[in-house]
Amino acid sequence: MRVLHVYKDYYPVLGGIENHVRLVAEGQAAAGHDVTVLATAPGGRTVVETRGGVRVIKAGRVAKVASTPLSLSMPGHLYRQQPDITHLHFPYPPAEAAQMPLLGRRPTVLSYHSDIVRQKRILAFYQPLMQQMLRRVDRILVSSPAYLASSTILAGVSERCTVLPYGIEQERFRTPMPEQVAMLRDRHGHGPIVLFVGVLRYYKGLRYLLEAMQHVPGRLVIVGEGPEGVALRAQAETVGLVDRVHFAGAVDDESLPAYYQAADIFCLPASERSEAFGLVQVEALSVGLPIVSTELGTGTSYVNQNGVSGLVVPPRDADALTRALTRLVHDDELRETLAAGARQRADAFTAQRMFRDIDTVYADVLAH
Repeated sequence: MRVLHVYKDYYPVLGGIENHVRLVAEGQAAAGHDVTVLATAPGGRTVVETRGGVRVIKAGRVAKVASTPLSLSMPGHLYRQQPDITHLHFPYPPAEAAQMPLLGRRPTVLSYHSDIVRQKRILAFYQPLMQQMLRRVDRILVSSPAYLASSTILAGVSERCTVLPYGIEQERFRTPMPEQVAMLRDRHGHGPIVLFVGVLRYYKGLRYLLEAMQHVPGRLVIVGEGPEGVALRAQAETVGLVDRVHFAGAVDDESLPAYYQAADIFCLPASERSEAFGLVQVEALSVGLPIVSTELGTGTSYVNQNGVSGLVVPPRDADALTRALTRLVHDDELRETLAAGARQRADAFTAQRMFRDIDTVYADVLAH
């Protein structure tokens, strides 16, 4: 089967959607599909390369507006492809607009990763086209029943939606890395380690976690970089947490599992529904880390189940984070119970299950 994935960015750009697209594309290629990814290039020149068995076309950009790369050549590349099925990754309005004339002629699946939350002006302009597109694609994939239930955009097209949770390759997180773990625990001193992993964006809620850590024993390790990095480092210094908060920066894929294995608790303090799922929580589940996350009405509390794999608290509430984290730090029995629940919950989010489910959707779409 010839499969075309379309999104704004691709590896080595890192992020939840980018990582997901890469995993699916490479998994499909390994299974024998002919897979192409169409994205945009950081510069103005189009680049074509092969990565992990996947043909990658990165169309040259002319500008970037409100986190949206614009490429004049992307529509031409899209039209020239001859896939059996096109898989759009929403939101990326330019690609969706380019695919519109092809709907009805080319089978199209759309992964609805998130509502457009912050870019209100773009949404006001784009909404009529978006709603038409959602009514015309062959299938919409949604990552959790909670997101399908809570999205006002999806309410009108729910009959076209299939819930298909994300998955990851969990084995690499579970493979023991004792030397690296010992080094990390030695580097961060004595006491429990609370871990955060992700791009440092406004909706991750890290400022609330830093507020909470003033009253939580132990240390916080923050893995990742992003637009909020400077402000968060300044906040840590202002509130006197320099000695107990370590900004690890960007960590390569090979080293990342050791950070999860070295930690005692994982925290995703997301503050806005832009955090639609939280794949980093699946990484934490795979190593049996109890999780503290927030109730956003999205998939975050579908992945981390309160009282099963961790604790779920209200968003934008530093006091609630303090209570949950402190409880886990001091209650060894609860932490062990939730760790066992986390390992069991991880079974719902394997890459192999996700690949099978996507293939089933493709087959159903092509059969109709």
